[in-house]
Formats: sequence, C-alpha cells, structure tokens
Amino acid sequence: MPHRSAGRIALALLISLAAAIAPTVASAKQPAGAGSTAEAMVFWPNPVVTSGITTLTDDKDADSALLTAQRVSVTLTNLDGSGFLCGDWACVVSETGDPAFSTDATYDYTRHDDRFEQVMAYFWTTQAQLYLQSLGFGSTYQGINEESQAVRINQWGVDNSFATTHPKDEMRFGKGGVDDAEDAEVILHEYGHQIHFSQSPTFYSSTEADAIGEGFGDYWAADVSEVVAGVQPDPACIAEWDSTSYTAGPIHCLRRLDMNLTYPTDLNGRIHHDGMIWSQALWQIRTALGHVKADTAILTAQFDWTGTTMPALAQRTVDATNTLYGAVDAALVLAAFQARGIL
Repeated sequence: MPHRSAGRIALALLISLAAAIAPTVASAKQPAGAGSTAEAMVFWPNPVVTSGITTLTDDKDADSALLTAQRVSVTLTNLDGSGFLCGDWACVVSETGDPAFSTDATYDYTRHDDRFEQVMAYFWTTQAQLYLQSLGFGSTYQGINEESQAVRINQWGVDNSFATTHPKDEMRFGKGGVDDAEDAEVILHEYGHQIHFSQSPTFYSSTEADAIGEGFGDYWAADVSEVVAGVQPDPACIAEWDSTSYTAGPIHCLRRLDMNLTYPTDLNGRIHHDGMIWSQALWQIRTALGHVKADTAILTAQFDWTGTTMPALAQRTVDATNTLYGAVDAALVLAAFQARGIL
C-alpha cells in the first residue's frame, strides 16, 4: 500500500514489476568472509532524529559530512552467506545500479550510493521480524510473515512506496526527493502492511480497514524504530527525513500519532487521514501498557480479521488483552479506544 497517496491493494496489479532479480553466486562455494552476520552502516532510524536538525535537505541525493556522520554501525544478521543482501527474513531482489555484495562481511556505503538503501531495507526489515519473534510470534504464538521478505529498491520512479502480495509478495521503495528506503520508518510502515497480509487474506476489505492499515503502519514505524534505536525526542512524528522533501515544516512529519482526531466525527474517507485516529489509539495503548504487552495484544487481535470497522477490531483488541493479561489491562485498552470515540 502506498505510504502517502491513497490507493487500494488492487493498485499494485496495474504496475508492471521489473523482472530483474539480484544475481546469485554461480559457485556453491561462498565468497571468502561471507557468513550469516556482517557489519554495515545505517541511519538510526534517520538523520533528522539523530542530528536533531530539522532543516536537512536531500540536495539531489548528495553526500555531506553531516549526513555521513549520522550513520551507525550495526550487525546484519540471518544472512544466507551468498555475499548478497539476502537471508532468512529479508532479501533485496532488485535494485537500481549494482547489487550490494561483500566478500569481507562489510557493507559500508554512504547515502549517495544506492547500495546504502539496500542495506537499510535489509537491516530494518530483518529487525521488524526479529522483534515479532521476541514477542513470541512463531513460538508461543502463531508466526507472522515468517518468510524472506522480498524488497525492491529505487525501481518505482515516483516518491512513494507500497507493499503488495499481487502479483508478487514484496515491498517496493520509490525514489525522488529523499529516496524512501533512506528512512527506516518508511520501511517499517510498509512492513506493517506485510504483517496484515500475513495475518488475514481479507484484512483490507473496507475503507475503514484500509485506514486501519495505514494507521497501524504508522504506529508500527514509530514503535519498532524506538524499540530498536531508542527513545526519540518526538516519537509521534513519522518519517522525519523522508518528509523533508514534501512537507512545509518547520517540523517535517509524514503523519503524526497525536492529532486528536475522533471516530466517527473526523472520518472523511481519506485512508491516511482516517488512519491517524487508529494510530493514536494504538500509541495510547502502548503508553499505558508498554510496548511488549501492547504489541502482543494488538497483533493477536488481528489474526483472521475480516476487515470490517474500527469498532469491531477495537473490541477484538480489548478482548485479546483481557485474555492475555486480565481485566485491569483490558480496561486501559478500552479507555484508549474510548478516548478516540472508537468504542
């Protein structure tokens, strides 16, 4: 689903997907130094957050000393040993320019190099799945999106991104302005849609369900970026770096989790706008319960949901919380949905 422009899953059917696939190693022998882990440089989650400077600009994808300094050294995990960015939970299947490839377990690129976005997509997609597993999904609970998630980098020539299962199960990140995969919260937003596709084939069955999808994607972006990279100065602001290219500022946000919109008064049928009702409710639940309890209950409630209305999924979330953690925590979840007018 696009993370900015409105659209339904069917939109992906109209887009001709590139057939190029990241090359595979011809020999069965792994390149020297390749293994399941590697060192890499990424934004953490983006350079606006780490620098505190809201006036950063893309400058036509140019490197700068300031932007280069915002990179953080991380360990890539779950690699398949091919030397390419492919592994258990993410695989860069297509890209512009050269595919990232390493023979010394190091992926060190600056943001002017398109391989930097490939590393970003691999790292943050893998982190999203590892976080799901840390909550018990795939062990204590049913697994969610337990696959090597295909990602395509900079091959959609507009400043937008989307996730889809048709005709291929993949996330596709666009270019223009700040290339979308330079901002971890854009990557995580699209992974939120992949979570829904995995949990229910009929999740996106109504306009309200589409809005929930966008709201959950925003929530998931804020949630996981804090879990992985730590508390942010303005956690309710989503995709501070990507949005510098298309918002007026002085504070740049794709969307916010604290707009105080209510259901049904503020519904207008624009799914990204309406999604901010849902995302704020989820953020209030997280504040009340902590991210572990909140995310476990929110995700549990989404299994096999048939995509009807916000109140319907809200009640499922209250019920899931009650089953998992008891009446006291369920009352806090109910209060969060009531504050947004959903229940």
